[in-house]
Formats: sequence, structure tokens, C-alpha cells
Amino acid sequence: MTETPETPEDAAPPRVLSEAAKRALAEAAERRAQAEALAMATEHGGPTGPEPTRYGDWEKKGLAVDF
Repeated sequence: MTETPETPEDAAPPRVLSEAAKRALAEAAERRAQAEALAMATEHGGPTGPEPTRYGDWEKKGLAVDF
């Protein structure tokens, strides 16, 4: 069974975007690029699960140490 490729008659017409929509898409792409640039590198050999210092103390093997 072979599938026929989609013909131009079956394709949806291209969307026409307003200038506001184009600006919004450009701003969203810029925010995504900035977020990717700020993304933290993965830690090798670090603790698994949530960040243990998120409450101001470190827990290791059930013992908590406050800073």
C-alpha cells in the first residue's frame, strides 16, 4: 500500500498574520532564546531530586545542616 503525497489542492491555505501577531511571535522567540542562554548546566555527580539547598539547608543521608 503506497500513500500519495499531499497535493497543493489538499493543503491548507497559508495563514496571514497581522503585524501585532508577527511582533508577538518575534518577542516570544527572543524570550525563548534568552531563557535557553540562561539555562543552568547539568551537574555531574550532584544530588538527585529537587535542589537540596532550596530552603537554605543541605540534607545528605538524612542529616540536615543549616547554613
